[in-house]
Parts: sequence; structure tokens; C-alpha cells
Amino acid sequence: MDKSKWLGLMERLGFDSNLESYLKLKSCYDEVHRYYHNFNHIDATLKYLEQAKYLANDYNAVEVALWYHDAIYKIFSSNNELESANWASDFLRINNANNDFIDKVHRLIMITLHNAIPLDNDESLIVDIDLAILGCARELYDQFEVWIRKEYKLIPGFIYKKKRKKILEGFLARERIYSHKFFFDRFEKTARKNLRNAISNL
Repeated sequence: MDKSKWLGLMERLGFDSNLESYLKLKSCYDEVHRYYHNFNHIDATLKYLEQAKYLANDYNAVEVALWYHDAIYKIFSSNNELESANWASDFLRINNANNDFIDKVHRLIMITLHNAIPLDNDESLIVDIDLAILGCARELYDQFEVWIRKEYKLIPGFIYKKKRKKILEGFLARERIYSHKFFFDRFEKTARKNLRNAISNL
């Protein structure tokens, strides 16, 4: 991951370079049990944000949230997003960010739990970005499913298949997977096809 993007964000926020924080994040995303939720995923989300930057109400808040949204990734924990959001809040607080900005970043990270309806434009945007993988080309999507299974390799197959099917069916049951037209037009049709294929293969 090119740290120039991090340095650019720090400059826009009026912060110091915070390279130590960058390296701490990198060490987390480089953990050996991560096959998908690693720096390649963060890099991809930042590229989507850059492509759709005109959609963001608070571009910097969305970018900070993307950097931190999978910072904590423990397979058997249900608090990954909360711990990641709290880490981001602590980082911003140390750098004297205002409370509204801190609260927004925290909310943006928490919405990537994908268990609630986004309440505003930027929440919808980060959800669309995080779910872009669902609408990628079939070959990449199939690889994504392989990576996710590897991340959960300690889970017995019959349990994994049941839980994975429930998650995928949840996305498929949504009236729209993507809120913003930019993502809907690009990914919605393919995402639904990929999800149906994945479910049938479980």
C-alpha cells in the first residue's frame, strides 16, 4: 500500500504525518490470517472512493473510515467493527479532531457491519464501496469467496456453509444492494448473479 495516500489524507486533515499510526494499521492488515480483509481491500476501497468522490458529503471522513473499518479482524469476535471504530476515534481524538468529525467516522465504520439501513448519504456511500466486490467480474468474485473461506478455515464446513448462505441471502433479499446510482448501474445486476451462483455452490 502506497503510504502517499495516507500522507495526503493527513495533510488535508491538518495532522502531522502520523507514520507510526500508518505502520500500526499496516501491521494489522498484514496479519497472516487475512486473505481478503487486508491492505489490498483497503486499496481497492480507496480507489472506488476516488472514482466516486463527487458523491461524498465529507470525503475526508469517508476516507478515514475506510482506512480503519477492518483494522481489527478477529475471526471469532463480533466486535471487530466496534473495536476498529473506537481505534479510529482514539486516533482522531489524539490529533485534536472535532467531536462531530469523530462521531461521524465512528458511525461510518459501524455501518460496515451491514446489519442496519444507512441513514445518510455518506453511510450509503461507504456501504456501496465496501460491497463493490459483490458486483465484480465472476472470476474475482469466486476468488473472493475462496479468500473468505480461508479466513474462516477453522470453522467446520457445515457451519460455515449455513452462516455464509444466510449472509449472502440477506444481501440478495435487499430491494437494492447499492444505494448510489454510480454503484447500482455498475454492480447491481452482476452482484445479484454472483450471489445466486455462490449460494447455489454452498
